[in-house]
Amino acid sequence: MSDGPLAGRRVLVTRPKGRAGVLEALIREAGGEPILWPAIEIADPEDFARFDELVERLGQFDLAIFISPTAAEKALERIERRGIGWPEGLPVAAIGPGTRRELVRSGFADVLAPEHRADSEALLELPALTGVRGKRVAIFRGAGGRELLATVLAERGATVEYAECYRRMRPQGPAAPPAWAAQPVDAATVSSSEGLAHVAEMLGRWRRNWTEESVLFVPHRRVGEEASRLGVREVVLAGATDEEIASRLVAYFRDAK
Repeated sequence: MSDGPLAGRRVLVTRPKGRAGVLEALIREAGGEPILWPAIEIADPEDFARFDELVERLGQFDLAIFISPTAAEKALERIERRGIGWPEGLPVAAIGPGTRRELVRSGFADVLAPEHRADSEALLELPALTGVRGKRVAIFRGAGGRELLATVLAERGATVEYAECYRRMRPQGPAAPPAWAAQPVDAATVSSSEGLAHVAEMLGRWRRNWTEESVLFVPHRRVGEEASRLGVREVVLAGATDEEIASRLVAYFRDAK
C-alpha cells in the first residue's frame, strides 16, 4: 500500500480531459488513487464569427479578462491561428491562479489575478477592477456561465463584451456503470454546478453509492448547496485550484484517521 495521508483513498476527479493532470499528480503524491472521469467535454463554439469580430477590435479595449485556463488556451490558440498579434499595452486579468499560470505559460509577464481564490467575487475585489468607469472590457469565456462579473463591471461604469471561445458539453453517459463505480469512492471533486449536474446525469441510477458514501469536494458554496439538493451525504468547501483541493483532501482524511 502507498504511504501518505491519502493512502488507500480513491478520489474521483471530474475535471475536463487534459485539465486533470496537476490534481491527479498531487493526489498520487499524497498516496491516493485518482480516478479520472471527465464530467465536462470541451468543444469549439458553433460559430467563431462573433469571437473573430471582437478580436479584430481588441486594440480598442482597456482590459481583457480570462475566465478559466481553458478560455486562455482556446482564445490564444484562435488568435494565433488568425495571425493577430496581442495589442501592445493591453493588460490582462485572470479569474484565479490556475488561469494566471496558463497566461504566463503563453508569454504574458504581468497578469492581474487574485492570489488564492478563483472566482468572480475575488477578482472584483481587486483595486484595479473598482475604477473601471468609461473603460472597455473584453471577457474571454465559454458559452454561457455566470453573469456576475459582467454585471458588476457594467454597474461600475464599464462597457463589457464577451468573447466566447468554447462550449462545455456533457460527455456521453454510460449505458452501464463505469468500472470505478463497482465500489464507492472515498471522495469526489467537481469544478462547477454544471459538472456536478453532469456527474449525476451520467451516473443515473448508479449514483447512490456516490451520493451516500463519498465525500464531495466543491469549489464554491453555491456548488455545495446544489450538491446537498441532489442528496450528497457530505460536502466540503475546498476552493477552486488544484493545490487548494489537494490540500483540503489531505487535511480531511488526515483528521478522519
